[in-house]
Amino acid sequence: MIDPIPARRSDRWSSAWPVARPAGPLVLMLVLMQALAGCDRADSVATAKQPILVRVQTVQMVDRTISIVLTGDVQARTLAQLSFRVTGRVTERLVDVGAHVEAGDVLARLAPTEQQADLAAATAAVAAAESRLKVATANFERQKTLLAKGFTTRAAYDQAQEALGGAKSALEVAKAQLGTAKDALTYTELRASAAGVITVRNLEAGQVAQAALSVFTLAQDGDRDAVFDVHETFFREAESDRIALALVSDPAVTATGHVREISPTVDPKTGTVHVKVAIENPPAAMTLGSPVTGTATWKPEQRIVLPWSALAAVGATPAVWRLDRASKTVSLKTVTVDDYGTGTIVISHGLAPGDVVVVEGGKLLSPGQIVTYDAESRS
Repeated sequence: MIDPIPARRSDRWSSAWPVARPAGPLVLMLVLMQALAGCDRADSVATAKQPILVRVQTVQMVDRTISIVLTGDVQARTLAQLSFRVTGRVTERLVDVGAHVEAGDVLARLAPTEQQADLAAATAAVAAAESRLKVATANFERQKTLLAKGFTTRAAYDQAQEALGGAKSALEVAKAQLGTAKDALTYTELRASAAGVITVRNLEAGQVAQAALSVFTLAQDGDRDAVFDVHETFFREAESDRIALALVSDPAVTATGHVREISPTVDPKTGTVHVKVAIENPPAAMTLGSPVTGTATWKPEQRIVLPWSALAAVGATPAVWRLDRASKTVSLKTVTVDDYGTGTIVISHGLAPGDVVVVEGGKLLSPGQIVTYDAESRS
């Protein structure tokens, strides 16, 4: 008789091992993706180790001349504030802003009623004083004749002489008052003190003008200034006080000027200094109020100047890629940028003459990267 137990053991043994089944599509896909990722990493490592072609430049000190362009306007050298000498109601205003006037031209008139009355009174006072003088003179001559003949007293003669002197003084006072009245009548007309252009008007017909209150501003003909509001350090280290001027509307119209006046105080609102540049032989096109540009040149300085493409960064700090000639590897070197120009940067600290920096191709670099470069591009 055969024992059935071994057969049962064989069944249990066979059921404990997993049975191989065909792999599903999902498993195959995962295996394939892992293989591709491994290939990409291998390719990137191989690429990182390959030298990168860059353009480099040897650092050297060069003369750098700074030119600052300022914007201002043309103003008259002399501005006259015109006002009436007497108070009165304005009856006529004969000029407006922009009008060119000659010396002595009438600009405005006041109602002369009061001044005419004063003139009439002064004229009458002179006539009365002249009459009193005639009487006093006749009385003195009579007393002089009588005294010579002994028909009057010395006291009467002295009294007549004193009355004659008083009459003469009264006439002089009346004539002086008449002159003042005549002048006051002429003050009702405001005249230009010199030839020039009216730039400001604070007057209208019908209003009451107060004496000594400015009603017109006259820019006198003659010398012209270009006036600028600039930072106080702009002219401190300039090569000279010569300024090249040009019209904003037409740069072909140029002139030369020199700094004539620098305000000793800084404007608290704008933080600028008022600078006046005297225009030498100003062109006719540089009229009053014309906007102009002024170019000031600084003394040349020895500085390190690099192309803007050399600039990189370490965080928020400017840096450049510096090349080690021996190993042909690059590293980031932080620098201090003193100034930015058109297509250039000026380095004040961080580099020394003789250093070699990358000026093109720096975006593809990483610290320790091996690079290759054209030897002709290093100068």
